[in-house]
Amino acid sequence: MIELHYWPTPNGHKITIFLEEAGLEYRIVPVNIGKGEQFRPEFLKIAPNNRMPAIIDHAPADGGEPVSVFESGAILVYLAEKTGKFLPADLRGRMKTLEWLFWQMGGLGPMAGQNHHFSQYAPEKIPYAIDRYVKETNRLYGVLDRQLAGREFIAGDYTIADMACYPWIVSHEKQGQKLEDFPNIHAWFERIKARPATAKAYAWEKLRENATMTEDEKKVLFGQTATSVRAG
Repeated sequence: MIELHYWPTPNGHKITIFLEEAGLEYRIVPVNIGKGEQFRPEFLKIAPNNRMPAIIDHAPADGGEPVSVFESGAILVYLAEKTGKFLPADLRGRMKTLEWLFWQMGGLGPMAGQNHHFSQYAPEKIPYAIDRYVKETNRLYGVLDRQLAGREFIAGDYTIADMACYPWIVSHEKQGQKLEDFPNIHAWFERIKARPATAKAYAWEKLRENATMTEDEKKVLFGQTATSVRAG
């Protein structure tokens, strides 16, 4: 059984999508990041970067003690290798999938995240920062759209690369992007949205009490320093 420490964010949704697609038994342990629950000592033991998601696999493949994994990309690889699903076994297919997984981890996620921060949450609207990240997000959409030309999914078959990228495209409007400008992404997005496992994964949005982040929650999320971790 997989114990998933989770909050309904793009990175959290990656893991629920995989778990639903693979049919793995799992249990959600909510980590309310707006209330600072990611700094609890018990959470930091499995997620030293005080970011969710993180998992504990209570039935690892080696039959040993439970295994904990943090970082959403690492979790996806771990679960794919555990189940033998959504990560090709052949050399070329595996590397193509991992390339695009890391592209999301190092590019699409961080840049869209900064886009969200400066356009949606920053107390002061800084035109240069908003323009910088909206344009970089747009560039990355262009990269993904080109990759999807002539393909149903990013690396050929449906893989963890798609599961990693999709949640970061869900908020395209808040990112200042129009899917109509990216026809290949648009078609891909609708294909994934229509999958039953995607709908089940996003049902966990019910954990979020408010759609709008409060000022206190912003202070918790955006005022973190090394002291924040030590305090946990």
